[in-house]
Amino acid sequence: MNIYLTALSIFFKIGLFTIGGGYAMIPLIENEIVTKRNWISKEDFLDLLAIAQSAPGVMAINIAIFIGYKLRGIRGSLATTLGVVLPSFIIILAIAMFFHNFKDNLIVERIFKGIRPAVVALIASPTFNMAKMAKINRYNVWIPVVSALLIWLLDFSPVWIIIAAGVGGFLWGKMNKKECE
Repeated sequence: MNIYLTALSIFFKIGLFTIGGGYAMIPLIENEIVTKRNWISKEDFLDLLAIAQSAPGVMAINIAIFIGYKLRGIRGSLATTLGVVLPSFIIILAIAMFFHNFKDNLIVERIFKGIRPAVVALIASPTFNMAKMAKINRYNVWIPVVSALLIWLLDFSPVWIIIAAGVGGFLWGKMNKKECE
């Protein structure tokens, strides 16, 4: 099968069956792209995730663009992005057309209440996987913990956390480079 069609169908399937947004897609994308097909390495996947999270825009679309580009340049980006966007577009269009028919339905309300805890698990799972891939250990675990607390408790902007982490990483790398010389 053509790699563009394969990538489009993989990302279409991921977009179709992922509830909870970009973070819930991470384990599915990793399984399909890294584990099953070996299209990119785990290290590259982690780097692409970091870039996708740091870049403005929707994380699911960002990761699709970056993976598609890594695979086959601009055409690959178009295929993966179209694949991840189409399911949501079709579903939202259908909901918009028919929502008034079932918005007060008790069964639909209960279904959504049941889905919520599953979405939390889908978001938590890639967080722990990313921590393993990023080599978070007892010596550096304070960085994500402090960052999360600053954002959650003190209402710091994630933008400032990202900038501070980038500057800190740059300085740490410079300092370690001098020690190695």
